[in-house]
Amino acid sequence: MATTLTATEAAALLGVSVPTLYAYVSRGMLHSSPDAHGKHRLYDAAEVRRLAHRKADGKRAGKVAQKVLDWGVPVLESSITLIADGRLLYRGHDAVELARTASLEEVAALLWECSPRRLAEAPPAPLGAAQWAAWLKLWGDSTPLDRALVLLPAAAAQMPRVWAQGRDAQLDTACTVMRLLAASMISAAASNEPMHRQLAAAWGIRNRQQMGVLRAALVACADHELNASTFTVRCITSTGTHLFGAVAGGLAALSGPRHGGETVRVAALFDEAARAPHLDRFLATRLARDEQGGYGAILSGFGHTLYPHGDPRARVLLELLTECAPARSPIAEVHALARAVRETSGAEPTLDYALASIERVLGLPAGSAFTLFAVGRVVGWIAHAMEQIADGRLIRPRARYIGDYEAE
Repeated sequence: MATTLTATEAAALLGVSVPTLYAYVSRGMLHSSPDAHGKHRLYDAAEVRRLAHRKADGKRAGKVAQKVLDWGVPVLESSITLIADGRLLYRGHDAVELARTASLEEVAALLWECSPRRLAEAPPAPLGAAQWAAWLKLWGDSTPLDRALVLLPAAAAQMPRVWAQGRDAQLDTACTVMRLLAASMISAAASNEPMHRQLAAAWGIRNRQQMGVLRAALVACADHELNASTFTVRCITSTGTHLFGAVAGGLAALSGPRHGGETVRVAALFDEAARAPHLDRFLATRLARDEQGGYGAILSGFGHTLYPHGDPRARVLLELLTECAPARSPIAEVHALARAVRETSGAEPTLDYALASIERVLGLPAGSAFTLFAVGRVVGWIAHAMEQIADGRLIRPRARYIGDYEAE
């Protein structure tokens, strides 16, 4: 059997056109190498077959959703979030419209199916203030992520294992986890104050419109269907573990550079673009490098597969940010970079770009974009954990073995 395929052969096996095959390569889905004469590209046959199998699985998955990953095909049924036709809906409500007016706590009530008053009246975390303050002092020099990954498990060890023992206990635990995650990331005492106000106080933001941008960002981050961190939370929850453990796992998954950690890469892109004497030449060089197999998408913070016409979360956040940008802020640079990328590649900004823009324009501490993402996303993680507990089944997909084996 041939170990390499020509472009025509690879495209035929995948059932796509040759231009689409080239697009797969540019997105990192396939790799190619020159032939002996350097005139044509060759494709690893095994890699092409694996991609063809995955594409076939994807087509079958929608027809067998009832198996919900319970020894089945990777499709989970959920009533939490819908992404369709360029829109993001939280339990049927437009997330962009919610971002304009709602608080994260109101969205939590929507996703957790309870009243905002119930969440406001949830008891404080059953953890001594002195103990928490001592932990914050001990880990005060750590990054927000590292501090949260240490303090959440530490807090869990001091609390009764009440998760999944009734609706009221679930909601109380959910509020505790949400508050402690935020408190650990901004190095503050846990509070039932609205999250955007807690972040504003920690970052020295007093302008009401700018506080509104933080509020909108948290709402926009609240959930996004089964991304990597949310799927991680559901898998961990399906084993019966405590919510603290599931959220810690989601936080670890979120930190990866291809997920919530993408905001750090966007921040670096801003710095590089600001130093470049010619923005167009800089972008041309970056795009050419990425097309040769560089890491990630076209550019960090641009082009979302689920939103071919642009991420609506980014649009609303950049709009709100523009309305309240401080004098002499780099908001013009933010728009100039987005415009140049659009004109060069057609790619639109993503949520990651908008979060990094908020950090840059409002002069927030480095890494604040990731904190916004994590503090907002924990609301969705908890909603999915609740849904998974109600489902009650262990998430256990099967694997297709593609290695060698000895025939009997």
